[in-house]
Amino acid sequence: MEDMVGYDEPCFVISVAARIVGVRTQTLRYYESIGLVQPRRTLGNQRMYSRREVERVQRIRGLIDDLGVNLAGVEVVIKLLDRLEQSEEEKDELRGRIRVLEQRLRAATRQVI
Repeated sequence: MEDMVGYDEPCFVISVAARIVGVRTQTLRYYESIGLVQPRRTLGNQRMYSRREVERVQRIRGLIDDLGVNLAGVEVVIKLLDRLEQSEEEKDELRGRIRVLEQRLRAATRQVI
């Protein structure tokens, strides 16, 4: 199934996502209302969760259940993790640009010599 559906592709209705994570559908709706998750919507306005969103809810539940973090703390941790992930993506993009520029510089240096 992993090969058939992308990581960010919405493929779970709310009841299935709730069952996977072990929470009630109302919990997922609440997490959405406070901005912790953002499931996509179908044309009929049905919530659809991707594997990324399901893993996010599992992470939230882990913070709450295993570490005793309250929802306000979870929100802070999740936002920090999101920013860290975004920074990692930006870093990887910049490293790619640096490689391209280094290759161009080497090519230009060879032409001059």
